[in-house]
Amino acid sequence: MDRQTTVASRVTYTGIGLHSGCDVTISLNPAPADSGIVFARTDLAGTPCVTAKAVNVTNTLRATTLEEGEAKVVTVEHLLAAFSAMGIDNCLVEISSVEPPVADGSSLPFLKLLEQAGSTAQQEMRRPPIVIKETIALRYPDKFIAILPYNGFRITFTSINPHPLLGVQFGDYEITPATFAQELAPARTIGFMHEVEALQAQGLALGGSLDNVVVYDNQHCLTPLRFPDELVRHKILDVIGDLALVGRLAGHVIAVKSSHALNTALAKEIVKASM
Repeated sequence: MDRQTTVASRVTYTGIGLHSGCDVTISLNPAPADSGIVFARTDLAGTPCVTAKAVNVTNTLRATTLEEGEAKVVTVEHLLAAFSAMGIDNCLVEISSVEPPVADGSSLPFLKLLEQAGSTAQQEMRRPPIVIKETIALRYPDKFIAILPYNGFRITFTSINPHPLLGVQFGDYEITPATFAQELAPARTIGFMHEVEALQAQGLALGGSLDNVVVYDNQHCLTPLRFPDELVRHKILDVIGDLALVGRLAGHVIAVKSSHALNTALAKEIVKASM
């Protein structure tokens, strides 16, 4: 059984938040075994903390929000995906605003940050994975997500979008550090011009731009793509980040049109089943 890991050294990254539009600095710090991924709001009195656990999810509108007491963080899924895929169990994330930097809209900058920090095994504590023994499935009228027993961690996702340049996209990946780094981490958030006004009226997407979102108008993609199927790859990245809220998983996720709401609902069901 593998040992728990944490980052080997402190590293810092500064940028703007996708939805808040605020400048923010995050620092990744070594953390004790069994502490998990903890966000510490350095901009608030007393530096309140929230742990990245499914029970702390309070909102899933356009992103995953975690909240515990006075501490609240949003849009954490890209950073959590990098932690999960690279096998980092414990880290203290000091954050100076309500959400991490959007960076380029993907997990790639966070992956590079973790590579810079390095990792170290915490020899005193083992890291048992959560092994799925029976299928858990959630069905909505036009959406579906399930996790099945499987020796490894695999995600199969079907994305269906009415935009003429998107349509149906399918992705099926065995999640390993190498696969994540090469095939999934670079995939960016997708957005649509017609949604911008509505999102900004809700106080969202205030930091969005062509530099950190793949933007489509009614007929064109305004941002050069990194992959022809970048949308479904990013959807899989989001699943990895949202399911990181339960810890290390052994199972096969199958999803159709899943969202942060459905991903995190599955995470909560997995926690219940593992108790």
